[in-house]
Amino acid sequence: MASAIIGGLIKQDVPAASIEVVEPFADARARLASEFGVVAQPAASPALARCKLIVWAVKPQTFAEAAQPVRGLAPDALHLSVAAGIPSSSIARWLDTERVVRAMPNTPALVGQGMTGLFARDAVDTSDRKLIDQVLGATGELMWVDAEDALDVVTAVSGSGPAYVFYFIEAMTEAGVELGLALEQAHRLAVGTFTGASALAANATEPPSVLRERVTSKGGTTYAAITSMESADIKAKFKTAIRAAHQRAAELGHEFGKA
Repeated sequence: MASAIIGGLIKQDVPAASIEVVEPFADARARLASEFGVVAQPAASPALARCKLIVWAVKPQTFAEAAQPVRGLAPDALHLSVAAGIPSSSIARWLDTERVVRAMPNTPALVGQGMTGLFARDAVDTSDRKLIDQVLGATGELMWVDAEDALDVVTAVSGSGPAYVFYFIEAMTEAGVELGLALEQAHRLAVGTFTGASALAANATEPPSVLRERVTSKGGTTYAAITSMESADIKAKFKTAIRAAHQRAAELGHEFGKA
């Protein structure tokens, strides 16, 4: 996700030299420097004091440890976290600042088609929000939520959502191959169908249920498929899966936000 944000900034003509990255792993540092031309350091330093915005693209279980050496180094910076589940209250405590924004992006941000949910603590003002909008704008769509708990829902629906889509693309591709298509043909049909259907849903004024009904003639092929899925209770099981993701998002905060 850090790569998506850095790439988006560079596309907005932000000079690579003005972006400083802290990356403890040498191979990753070399890749970032080579791919984007950014300054990549192995550890946090007082140089962070000049940063207007600090983005935390770290794993939830390492956030508390990563925050320790940064606390106090950049007292005037706005902090943006893309770590799943970690409450903003924990981040504020670890960094000794209330200017914290939490983001829940998803992987299509890598191609500028992401969906990101955002929550800001009370100390984050309008100009701070505009800065976040500018930084993340190139990654796709942004949606601010008023309650932090809503980010757990965002995580379950869109944060984890690309994996659900890939799962169905995988199933459709396998079915196409099993029914006689070449792998490339089946994959192209599956991906193209999701792309087209998503574009249609995004531009339609009707809800997805109406769009589905329009292509489901009773007794036809689509009707046979939908009836099979309904008999197997696929929709209910899918919603159960999303609830499991929601529960896990909340658990991450409890597990890793206490340090």
